[in-house]
Amino acid sequence: MYTETDFSHLTVLESHQDIASFELVPDIIWIFDLDRHGFWWGNSSALKFWGLDHLQQLIDKDLSADTEGARKRTEQTFYKAVAQGMTLDPWTTYPGGKPRVLLMRHKAVLLGPEKHRGIIAFISEEVNLGEDPETLLFAEAIRYTSVAVTSFTLDGAPLFENPAAAEKYGYLSEQAMPEGMTEFERRFSSPEEGRFRLEQARARQDGQQEHLMKTQAGVRRHTVDIRTSRHPLTGDYITLVSEYDVTDLHNALKQAEAAGDALKKMAHYDALTGLAGLRLCKDRMEQSFSFARDNQAQVALMFIDLDGFKAVNDNYGHDAGDHVLKTVAQRLREKTGPQDTVGRIGGDEFLVILPDLEKNRDFSAIAGDMIQSLDIPIQICSENCQPQLAYIGASIGIALYPGSGQTAEGLLKAADQAMYRIKRSGKNNFSFA
Repeated sequence: MYTETDFSHLTVLESHQDIASFELVPDIIWIFDLDRHGFWWGNSSALKFWGLDHLQQLIDKDLSADTEGARKRTEQTFYKAVAQGMTLDPWTTYPGGKPRVLLMRHKAVLLGPEKHRGIIAFISEEVNLGEDPETLLFAEAIRYTSVAVTSFTLDGAPLFENPAAAEKYGYLSEQAMPEGMTEFERRFSSPEEGRFRLEQARARQDGQQEHLMKTQAGVRRHTVDIRTSRHPLTGDYITLVSEYDVTDLHNALKQAEAAGDALKKMAHYDALTGLAGLRLCKDRMEQSFSFARDNQAQVALMFIDLDGFKAVNDNYGHDAGDHVLKTVAQRLREKTGPQDTVGRIGGDEFLVILPDLEKNRDFSAIAGDMIQSLDIPIQICSENCQPQLAYIGASIGIALYPGSGQTAEGLLKAADQAMYRIKRSGKNNFSFA
């Protein structure tokens, strides 16, 4: 059984905005929340499938009549998808109370701030698998499925392919077979991967893996399911290959992951300067406090407010102001080390966190160097693109952990008050709390 720590590799979908790209996929997609046993989201094709008009109707759909067996299978599918990455299975659904058997591709994810266990169901069509799924190869249904189904001998020679497979790979028959390669292998973008899967089939090691395949439409990402079976007429062992094109789903998931990464970066870093934001600064302070407690060391927090920045914005425009802020960020980085954190917490306010790892840092000297660096005029371009020099300064309040505060909020307040004392007494200097 998996524990919560086993889910760290799963994609986290914080909100419906993370999966907006799924609406671009024409096939049915819905997302199921296991922990509340209900739908979390569905695209327009899913709403049409269930005969609904609005997403909220799907989310509110009453599933209390589901059997314990159905709930258990859903949970088993989640853990199978956690282990395998993707699954492909027939499922019976009851839209309008009538049974319909669907081929569903499942991917395990985590949902919302609570990180509920979730399953993305990616459905291409309805099929009739018959009473025995092992007879899929010879069932009439495979003629009408978009899943490419091919049977091979254990030597990699094709025996049978359905129309979907012929459409994807028929073009290969017009090309000469590379020497020493089988039909099975040459469908793979990497023939070495195909050779390895064929060896697995010969060893009767069934399973699913994703591969890049050379199809008529170009290189596509497929989940390739390989099963060893017996030919119903000859009794010989054969390899049954089912391929499901997951390129669109893979791309949509990548976009969702990228959106999630971007949101995390926005939450932790300042978009203009790339410096740490307030939330990340507080996290870094707590980390530094923990080290200081263990080593009887100090941590200095510098609260920096720029002098004269408003005049730059007013006289030369916001583009010039942004250039000044980015220059300040770079100069502060140059005056700090790799163990330090430089942050921007809004407007013209900056934070610098300085752990005293060696217990010998001269915080007064560091503050003085920063003020000298920021005193150097900054070349800017005015609104009419005339080169100008911007003159700013800095008022710095310094608070030391643990003497001036023992929490991030306490130290921030102490440093802020020290900074305002400098503002009132003449600016462009520093003061300790």
